[in-house]
Amino acid sequence: MPMNTDVNLHEPLKKYFGFDAFKGNQEAVIRNVLAGHDTFVLMPTGGGKSLCYQLPSLLMEGTAVVISPLIALMKNQVDAMRNFGTDMGIAHFLNSSLTKQQVADVKQDLLSGKTKLLYVAPETLTKEENVKIFQDVQISFYAIDEAHCISEWGHDFRPEYRRIRTIIDQIGKKVPVMALTATATPKVQKDIQKNLGMDKADVYISSFNRANLYYEIREKTKDVDKEIVKFIKNHPGKSGIIYCLSRSKVEELAEFLVQNDIRALPYHAGLDSQVRVKNQDDFLMEKADVIVATIAFGMGIDKPDVRFVIHYDMPKSLEGYYQETGRAGRDDGEGICIAFYDNKDLRKLEKFSTKKSVAEQEVVKQLLAETASYAESTSCRRKHLLHYFGEDYTEE
Repeated sequence: MPMNTDVNLHEPLKKYFGFDAFKGNQEAVIRNVLAGHDTFVLMPTGGGKSLCYQLPSLLMEGTAVVISPLIALMKNQVDAMRNFGTDMGIAHFLNSSLTKQQVADVKQDLLSGKTKLLYVAPETLTKEENVKIFQDVQISFYAIDEAHCISEWGHDFRPEYRRIRTIIDQIGKKVPVMALTATATPKVQKDIQKNLGMDKADVYISSFNRANLYYEIREKTKDVDKEIVKFIKNHPGKSGIIYCLSRSKVEELAEFLVQNDIRALPYHAGLDSQVRVKNQDDFLMEKADVIVATIAFGMGIDKPDVRFVIHYDMPKSLEGYYQETGRAGRDDGEGICIAFYDNKDLRKLEKFSTKKSVAEQEVVKQLLAETASYAESTSCRRKHLLHYFGEDYTEE
């Protein structure tokens, strides 16, 4: 049931989130959902995407279901939401990390109508027994976060995302659907809308231009490790992330930095989960200045004062690159983004893809070609990047 859209949104914004004003398109997006319309939101990293579904979830009747692939993010956001209410049941998540008893408790709160916001992993949503539960719950709207995961042309394709629409239809509630992503080329955007059956959705696109970020490509030579040490020494005490493609490189580089008196820690999916969590927390609490990581790091990391992002290896798509560099300077302060480029690295990535289907190899080839053309370009990198996302940048 659509709400009265003249409702004052500044009061709940201040009361629950402590903000005095909305950023960018946030208010328009929220009013659109409150009015009961399908909504497509393209909002680059740091633009405040999560508020677009958190705020309306508190105002509407029933439970908002947020589908997200990021277990760490779910936990962080649920903890944050619980700080606003007196009742723990106001927000929950359902994913593979819960025990049977915890799952039973969540379902109890859902059915009693206590829960305003529920995060679910896509594979949890598709389980038969959960579909039955959702049929008995009053749902206010669905929000599909990281919606680019639907598209094979996106940088993080997940097949289970393509089943979301079928499940929503199976649950059978006529409620608005919201899709949110921080990176999508025009092609990916069309793909998302088509797959979610939301061709008629209202679309809100924020600019991809992050004026405070500085982009630089350097040639990758045999002295790259020393160059990185020199750069960090010239920015003492500043927080930074260094992305490497392989786990072994992560370990090796982190060790090299430590030997050079830099407070650095490794982070990749092969580390014991307790070590991963500890290293991530040490970085957030500033017990370490630099985190050397594979792209497993950073999904849902909210550290506003990251001052530099270095790509030791070029990533396999410009979307990935934009997403990773976007973790710098979220507080609108300085953000330096340096990538070390060697065409050999991209050829290696292409070789990795030969085990995949021919169609997938084609996708990889095209994404790598875009990355190479960005790295080898002689024109303004910002212009090149924005053009890739379908945006014209006219300033000199």
